Amino acid sequence: MTDPDFLAAFEDGSLPEDLFHHRDHVHAAWLLLREETPAAALGRFAAALKRFAAAKGKTRLYHETITWAYLLLINERMERLSRDRVWEEFAASNPDLLTWRPSVLERYYTPEALGSDLARRVFLLPDR
Repeated sequence: MTDPDFLAAFEDGSLPEDLFHHRDHVHAAWLLLREETPAAALGRFAAALKRFAAAKGKTRLYHETITWAYLLLINERMERLSRDRVWEEFAASNPDLLTWRPSVLERYYTPEALGSDLARRVFLLPDR
């Protein structure tokens, strides 16, 4: 699947669930950040992720703090490495972003903060 096809299927909710794991979340965010400002990419990504979850009957899986934190970390890493890198280069340079457990977010958040209902609903600033 090409990157444009992948992104379109993610955004319209038609991407099969078995083709959308943590690494694919990061890839989708990276693609959007190549096209948009961070604020616009965040809006598109969050809306698409909510649609995707709803299409799969898993609306409770959406987590605002995790979504925002990862997208902002991806954006920072893109700036540090150069935005003209291809996905494979970005992925190879950032293995910590591609691993779900242990999560890179553990550097920034306590388990209590990320596990809270508030963190699920709104973006929380890091508490570490």
